[in-house]
Amino acid sequence: MLNMNFTEKVVINTQEQPWLASPHAGVWRKPLAREDAERGHATSLVKFEPGASFNEHDHPLGEEIFVLSGSFSDHTGDYHAGSYFRNPEGFRHAPFSKDGCILLVKLHQFQSGDNEHLIIDTTKTSWSPGMGNLMVMPLHNFQGESTALVKWPKGERFQPHKHFGGEEIFVISGEFMDEYGRYPAGTWLRSPHLSEHFPYVEQETIILVKVGHL
Repeated sequence: MLNMNFTEKVVINTQEQPWLASPHAGVWRKPLAREDAERGHATSLVKFEPGASFNEHDHPLGEEIFVLSGSFSDHTGDYHAGSYFRNPEGFRHAPFSKDGCILLVKLHQFQSGDNEHLIIDTTKTSWSPGMGNLMVMPLHNFQGESTALVKWPKGERFQPHKHFGGEEIFVISGEFMDEYGRYPAGTWLRSPHLSEHFPYVEQETIILVKVGHL
């Protein structure tokens, strides 16, 4: 097991982690949370070398992907950085990468009844006004769990707040901050139910945020 106590805060700067070989040639991983070596709940960065591929497979309790760089492909098409996927249980594919890619991948974490197959190109999706001067791009919402991109303008400070159902953040660009530290691009944070902080930024920053699932 790795970081499976959801009552504890976890902060990992993935830029400082080594890539670990997976059982598939040309596919590397940086595990962030994992229930078991090759099954169950898992959150990881995954790197495909150019030409790497998987055999066709299903994803019990779903697969959630955000393409961080490069291009990721399956039988439905080619998807570049900024693509967001939700592949529910029963969806089968044989993914590959022609030119290589890096993905944020969450496995085995869908709620019962959440069966929508979703593909969003966030580079072609409009931002909406959020609280304060934040801009928000909603990606997924189901029974209290929601995922969104949030864009913080330079110098923005948010009000202190608690996370009902917890909060999970991946810093895509810029640098996210709160009273506990500074989190550069590539940092993954998971904060437990009813945790509290006072976040802010000094430069424009984009984060991927999931709330209500812990």
